[in-house]
Amino acid sequence: MSLGALIAKSRTDARLTVEELSKLTNIPATLLRDMENNNFAKCGGETYARGHLRNIATKVGIDERILLDLFETEVTAPAKPIRELLNENNVTMPYQEPKRISWKILAAGSAAALILFAGAQIFFLDSENGAELELITTASATPSEPAAETLTPSSAASPEITGGVNIELVASRGATWLYATNEDGKVLFSGMIRKGNSKNFIQSEQVNLRVGNAGGVDISVNGENVGSVGANGEVVNLTYNAD
Repeated sequence: MSLGALIAKSRTDARLTVEELSKLTNIPATLLRDMENNNFAKCGGETYARGHLRNIATKVGIDERILLDLFETEVTAPAKPIRELLNENNVTMPYQEPKRISWKILAAGSAAALILFAGAQIFFLDSENGAELELITTASATPSEPAAETLTPSSAASPEITGGVNIELVASRGATWLYATNEDGKVLFSGMIRKGNSKNFIQSEQVNLRVGNAGGVDISVNGENVGSVGANGEVVNLTYNAD
């Protein structure tokens, strides 16, 4: 479902006409119709477009993150380099130019290493009566203290997680947008899932889902298929608990 189609569907689900939504949001009706037709060129720029989407989401009762994610995916994403998109989704660290080491520093380090090596050679050559050998023999004859036992991660007992809920969503019949949170409201995922792809969520207590194309997906709970959760294009809210 496209961003414009989702705006139109959310408006009709809220039992509002374009004119009524225009009065609630102070957005011209002509601009609302353009947005519902996926035309955001007259919004006055990306910043104003995002503001309109937040305003619309509030009035029709939909999470603004869903509209904003679709806006980034469908409208602004093609104009952004892939590294910037990855940074926005915390997939990779922001790119930084590699620091170049000055050749002067390298030369100074090499010279210092040569000086230390030469000094060590002179020390060993000038030693008298095998004093170095005696020192080494004495040191090796001294019994060393046993190393303290350390508990390695492999030997440490890891707590077993009992119960919980394991949700797998597969976009088997069509693409969908998905918004997933846990019992504390922490966002587990927000974005598009293309046809043929899947998402898996494992939580100890609860998983909440908002699915934008319920008829295009299959959902399994703890390995058991729950069957159809809605029709094509239907927006549904689902909650699965550990019990």
